[in-house]
Amino acid sequence: MKFGVSTYSFVRDLEAGKKSVVDVIRWVADHGGTHVEIVPFGFTVKDNPGLVAKIREAADQVQVELSNYLILSNFTLADEHAYREEIDRVLAEVDVAAQLGVRLMRHDVAWKPRQLGEEAGLAGVRWPPEAITIERFEQLLPKMAAACTEVADYANSLGITTLVENHLFFVQASDRVQRLIQTVGRPNFRTNLDIGNFLCVDESPVVGVTKNLPYASMVHLKDFYIRPAYADPGEGWFRSAYGTYLRGAIFGHGDIDVREIFRIMKAQNYDGYASIEFEGIEDSELGTRIGLENAIRLWQAT
Repeated sequence: MKFGVSTYSFVRDLEAGKKSVVDVIRWVADHGGTHVEIVPFGFTVKDNPGLVAKIREAADQVQVELSNYLILSNFTLADEHAYREEIDRVLAEVDVAAQLGVRLMRHDVAWKPRQLGEEAGLAGVRWPPEAITIERFEQLLPKMAAACTEVADYANSLGITTLVENHLFFVQASDRVQRLIQTVGRPNFRTNLDIGNFLCVDESPVVGVTKNLPYASMVHLKDFYIRPAYADPGEGWFRSAYGTYLRGAIFGHGDIDVREIFRIMKAQNYDGYASIEFEGIEDSELGTRIGLENAIRLWQAT
């Protein structure tokens, strides 16, 4: 297993200017990580060749692999002109991934669904169930799949595999991720499997991982504290699609059965990339360090 860290784990520090992305890369190397995912929150790499060069140079110096480039995107836009512009924007981001030298790139398919008349869907915002029905998913599937196919075909010409992640509520359940992957039908279109995000649509992480691991080229290691819908725990929590309270936890400290998930990963012979994506309220360095140490320790013990 290749254990690493997503730069998103340090998003608060990056946005506050306490760390640069180069600082994060060096931190990961100093704490036993073998790869870094580049998530441009708190910094911008598109149209910034100088920063791309610095990122590659830093990774080479500390011998850390750049594994994945992750962006936001939305292929459910009702306006055809906006839809075409969004595809073109993502195609340009594939070029950025190639400049970084990564072989994986995650893009979204349903970020900010304005055509639904809502601004819900942002991380930490509960969507009403009527906004994410299976009927609406099936209606929008051809549009999402067509865009993903075009992006995957272009990425394939650059040796890049594109990934859809199980998040943002609309395409978060394991069956919907599989449905999209199977509809696209490209060998270089797979999933960025986040073990915790299934909870946001009230699906068991153990079940979701079991079902979607065969489609995964990247695994995000995340943990959550879980409380029932009737037990409002107060500040710092968000709600799942059907009201369960969730709060990000240090990996190995929360309520997800991470040991069973590791057992499943070993049983299915997953031996690729796995990244800590820390989203807790603790200090970023503390939460990421303990999470990475726990992941390596628990994997070895499984």
